[in-house]
Amino acid sequence: MAEYAAARVAAPVVAAFFRRHLEEAAARGEGELAAPPDAGAIEAIIDAAFWASLRREEGSSPRISLAYLPPDSTEAPLTFGRAVPLEAARLTKLAPAVEQPGIHLGVWPGVEGLLVWGATPLIPNACFVLEVVQPGLLVVKHRRAQATAKFANVAVLDGDRVSMVDEAGASLPDCPALVESLLGFDSPASWGESSNVLVRLAVAMRRHGRGGSLLYVPAGSERWRDSVVQPPTYPVAPPFSALARFIGALQGGSADPADIEGLHRAIDTIAGLTAVDGATAINDRYEVLAFGAKIRRRRGADPVERVTVTEPVVGNSPEVVAPSEIGGTRHLSAAQFVQDQHDALALVASQDGRFTVFAWSPCEEMVHGHRVEALLL
Repeated sequence: MAEYAAARVAAPVVAAFFRRHLEEAAARGEGELAAPPDAGAIEAIIDAAFWASLRREEGSSPRISLAYLPPDSTEAPLTFGRAVPLEAARLTKLAPAVEQPGIHLGVWPGVEGLLVWGATPLIPNACFVLEVVQPGLLVVKHRRAQATAKFANVAVLDGDRVSMVDEAGASLPDCPALVESLLGFDSPASWGESSNVLVRLAVAMRRHGRGGSLLYVPAGSERWRDSVVQPPTYPVAPPFSALARFIGALQGGSADPADIEGLHRAIDTIAGLTAVDGATAINDRYEVLAFGAKIRRRRGADPVERVTVTEPVVGNSPEVVAPSEIGGTRHLSAAQFVQDQHDALALVASQDGRFTVFAWSPCEEMVHGHRVEALLL
């Protein structure tokens, strides 16, 4: 089998990231840290996972997660009586057993090379993880110190394209809190902070795969309605407040497992509304105001003609483009909405997996589109 060239390109850069990241974590006094993978191990893991992703087992493409750790660094692992070689064919066969989110195949060096020793849901902080998202699409991640936080993406390998996530992306002028939270390698927001709730809504929107738009507007203001055809196709009265209620319980420290389950259910419900043609409006108290809303240009406002676009990957430079160059009708209408409503955000998911956060940039005095799909995979 031919070598996957992108694995060779990505391996030394990813190895340098983990080495630096683990040194910094140790200097901060963080405990339970993973062992750093070397470039050779990273290349071998990526190569095997890539070729496995192109195979099919009983008609299905494998979706697996590989973690670089020994079995004695996790609690109660499922350990194979005999470890198996890290090979594409073996990974494809094992995939059905570990396709549920949060289950990782453990990989560690043995006498005869890298071996898959078993599976575990628990991994050390900053552990190297490689996830097969779909055929030919792999994501390198690591576990944040906070167990409840989303894994942080390090690199995305899409066919022959390697994109390293830019750790400094959040330092861009006017970077919205949502993007900062996605880039927050070591200090993700709590459940009570808006950016983290929006992150989870963004992940759920992207997951349903039908595309959608979410308008995030200030509570107590009706100004956003000037940019939506009245009356909205599906007004919500009274506002749907389940998400706000569960967040309040978590903030107050009185939440129980039922509240956490309810919060996830509320997020999935709102994400589902975004799949309806039109936009879903939610205020910053997390109350759903309408869905299926048709965005229009505010009376007397200028049409949006140019948008700054950035992507938080190494080597990306800001571009000023026409909104039509970003995407279709959803993107154009979302950019127009933010141009008319400077205190709002618009989150747009495309059916092809692209995800853009539109925010007004006071520095640039124009709409800024943040392409963040590399952070959501």
